[in-house]
Amino acid sequence: MNGDAAKSVLDLFHGARLTPTQRRIAHCLVEHAGKAAYLSAAEVADLAGVSQPSVTRFAMALGYEGYPALRRQLRELTGDAPESRAEGNAMQLAVRAEAEHLARLHDQLARLDDVERAAELLIASRPLPVLGLRAAAPLAGYFGYFAAKVHPDVRVLDSGGTSLADRLDQARAAGADAMLAVVLPRYPRESLEAIAEAKQAGLAVVAITDSAVSPVAERADVVLPAAVGTQLVFDLHTGPMAMAMVLLQAMCDAAPEPAQRRLEEFEAMAARRHIFTA
Repeated sequence: MNGDAAKSVLDLFHGARLTPTQRRIAHCLVEHAGKAAYLSAAEVADLAGVSQPSVTRFAMALGYEGYPALRRQLRELTGDAPESRAEGNAMQLAVRAEAEHLARLHDQLARLDDVERAAELLIASRPLPVLGLRAAAPLAGYFGYFAAKVHPDVRVLDSGGTSLADRLDQARAAGADAMLAVVLPRYPRESLEAIAEAKQAGLAVVAITDSAVSPVAERADVVLPAAVGTQLVFDLHTGPMAMAMVLLQAMCDAAPEPAQRRLEEFEAMAARRHIFTA
């Protein structure tokens, strides 16, 4: 086995949260790094002792459209990559990993079907509840702050406890028919329970999460995966934040006239009250 090739392939999976079956596939690709980039999905499945659909789901869990896209990446990694790829201190490597996550998100956004579907659901919901607990609370608040400039009634649900169900009930009674849920590792139990209650109440759920195989994926109507960085003591959320802003742009695109009108109203109010210095 070519050591340099194996390390390049291993780096591709570093920090990814994989199921046991997906770990078997990853191990197989590392073990066969010298030829992995030229194997078909069926051949990888045979070597790993899994089904061919499992190989496709594995590629999607890493942020690719399918196995062919992953194989192209493997070919780039195991080719004549510069030796400097692994150079740098721990902080530099963590930031480089984030850049790679964003590059995969860039490729993922070549198809906007899910983003556009999510945007249409959310922009039409009155009110719009935005769920984000624990590590996801800052991102939910960030999204909610800007979404309120183009949506008339955004309700950020960033605290758990017994009042969370009450606030969901109030949003549904007020007319909400969709909810955005930001669910990031380590996947709070309360978030999953709140999503289950929202679904039971008839709300469509759009989820921003770190992987297409995260626990929230099977419960949401639309899943928008964006990997988190795991090389530092605490996760980096650059990818999910980028996905949140992409989603907000898509919401503006889905209802351009109302969004523009609300933005103009906000700017006029901000100028009248001298809110900003620039």
